Parts: sequence; C-alpha cells; structure tokens
Amino acid sequence: MDRLSIVIPAWNEGRRIASTLQRLDAFARSAAFACEVLVVDDGSTDDTAMVVASFQPSNMALRLIRRTHAGKGASVREGMLAGTGGAVLMTDADLSAPLDQVPRLIEHLGRGADIVIGSRRMPDSVLDPPQPPLRRLMERTFRTLRRAILLPDIRDTQCGCKLFTRGAAQAVFPGVTVSSFAFDCEALAIARSLGLRIREVGIRWCNHPDSRVRPLRDSLRVLLDLVRIRRRIRGK
Repeated sequence: MDRLSIVIPAWNEGRRIASTLQRLDAFARSAAFACEVLVVDDGSTDDTAMVVASFQPSNMALRLIRRTHAGKGASVREGMLAGTGGAVLMTDADLSAPLDQVPRLIEHLGRGADIVIGSRRMPDSVLDPPQPPLRRLMERTFRTLRRAILLPDIRDTQCGCKLFTRGAAQAVFPGVTVSSFAFDCEALAIARSLGLRIREVGIRWCNHPDSRVRPLRDSLRVLLDLVRIRRRIRGK
C-alpha cells in the first residue's frame, strides 16, 4: 500500500477538528506511506468547514467535502467512495481509536483480509478509559439484540475505526443507504453478502464524554434499521 485515505465524518466539530488534524498530520509524518485525509462536513452550523479549509498540513493531503446535513452514514459513504488510496480508513473526529492503532489494522489487511475492523470486545482490546457503567449496559443490551438480528459472529460493529481495501470500499459503499448509526452494520452485511473477508481486531480505545450518540433514541432507531437491513440483504 502506497497511500492511505482517512475519512473523518464531521458535524459541528469546530471545537476539536483542528486538534484532530494536527494529530493526523503528525501521524502522516511518521508513516511509511502517503496519507490523504478527507473531512466530510455534514452540514455543520458552526465553523467546522472554515477550520478545515484554513488548516495548512505539512505531511498529508487534505480535502474538505461539504454536504447538506444527512447523517453520519451518508457522510461516511461519500468519503469512502471519494478516497483514492489503496486502503481507506473510516474513523471518528474524536479519534477514540488512537492513530497508533492503525498499523495493527494495516498489518491484517496485508494478510489477506478485505476489511479489518477495530474492536472493543476482543480478548486483547484495551479500553482506556472505558465508557461509564450506564453506557456499557446499554451497549451490551444493544449488542445482544443486534447479534440476534444481524452479523452474529462479529463482536463489535460500532467501533468507529474500520479499514477497507479500496476495492472493498468501492464494492460496498454504493449499497449503503442507512444514515443512522446502523450504517456500520449495513456496510458489513453487504460485505458479507459479497463474500469479502472481514477480520475483527482488538484495539486500544479511549472513551470521550462528548459523544454524539444519544443512547436511547439512537438505539431504537438503529434496531429498526437493522431489521430493514436484514430484510433487504436476504431479499437479494
């Protein structure tokens, strides 16, 4: 792999996007490959786009994609299809999965996987710090229900750190229609239906209190979306 595309969906991330870009630029300086960062601004009402547009990277290519607000899934879909690298990484603006975990994913991609997903639920996963107890309980409940509906063999579909070969991204993301947080599950279900090889890898993950997930409302919507995804995938 000579080039890595990193997709960052962003909605009202003006307070931290500059710090995120600085960390990405530092990562690119030490990487053994070229880095392209695509920030997909999902119709932010703050200064996210202005901060990204004014940032002057030293070690990476930086692209700002602006769109009307349509949800995280739509932003990730657009960024994953726009990436030009041999591998395309989706990760969150808060970098909950630290960038020093990326080489772990790349290593497995080089061993024959088409998609490598970072996981908080593998034996070697490290949560530092973990989520608060209530969030852990709600996540555990969601995970149990999700595995009964879709992708029963995957422990953690929702960790925002997933690496695709460019070919896999181009095959999967045209079919992603869900804009809620269930888009991860839809992408992986499509990949599975296409026979792509998915590998789940334990990573170090850091909880950030400024999460955009609203556990009760979002979990209910995601569960409904999961049922729709299963029906659509099985109907193909």
